[in-house]
Amino acid sequence: MKKIEAIIRKSKFDRVKKDLHDIGVNFFSYWDVTGVGNEKHGHVYRGVSYSTSDIQRRHLVIVVSDDFVDKTVDTLLNSASTGEVGDGKIFISTIDQAYRIRTKETGNPAIN
Repeated sequence: MKKIEAIIRKSKFDRVKKDLHDIGVNFFSYWDVTGVGNEKHGHVYRGVSYSTSDIQRRHLVIVVSDDFVDKTVDTLLNSASTGEVGDGKIFISTIDQAYRIRTKETGNPAIN
């Protein structure tokens, strides 16, 4: 099992969520986060300068079976991308074990 953590633009979240559901990823956790990225300059909108050094993003945590990692990552890459600086990052780490508390299932059955 793998844990996929994705930090994406908030504006892309609805599309990402729909596309993940379309491929069968029906459970994941997410929360709003603030981070600091490579962009150093602010933007001016209607004469008002906005700092972009603190970036509002959404952090997703998805746990999938090993054979579903590539499909999930490809979906994230395609649906979260704008082609601009600040699209986000994806991190993958190994999960040793998972348990479903209600049924006491372990392993892949616990995450499906």
